[in-house]
Amino acid sequence: MEEKLQLLKLIADETRIEILNILMREDSYVEKIACELSLTPATICYHLKKMEAAGVVNSARSQFYIIYSLNKEIFSQTLGDIIKKDDTANIDEKYKKEVLAHFFKYGKLTQIPTQRKKREIVLAEIAKSFEKGVAYGEKEVNEIIHRFHEDHCTIRREMIAAGIMERERETYRLI
Repeated sequence: MEEKLQLLKLIADETRIEILNILMREDSYVEKIACELSLTPATICYHLKKMEAAGVVNSARSQFYIIYSLNKEIFSQTLGDIIKKDDTANIDEKYKKEVLAHFFKYGKLTQIPTQRKKREIVLAEIAKSFEKGVAYGEKEVNEIIHRFHEDHCTIRREMIAAGIMERERETYRLI
């Protein structure tokens, strides 16, 4: 988010927007941009260095000049793409951690959540103790679940109902 704020602050300057408009037409060098904007080369150089440090423009040496061009990757994004928070995965992870911290103490499940979403998070955490593709007998399943909570029967049934495990006769598998 900090990078996005820096980008927006960087281009919120009249001179920089004028420079960007010139670079949208063609790649250019400091003296030519300075002449076009009636500014000193030092002023243009100052702004270009700031924009280059932020990744807005690129530079390449060509004989006696440093040629500046737009970073087309940044300018191919919409404003919505730039300001959109891309931390929905982080929010989900944070929620899961909070749920697990609330319902687990010292590796033990303190209570079975009544809300379906929280219950699924807790069951998925317990399911990490099982290996995918391995067939478990009911006794093995009960022993593994019992490490987390005394009521292994309820948790086992809930794992099957939630589609985390499947039962075929007396054999259980992680889905």
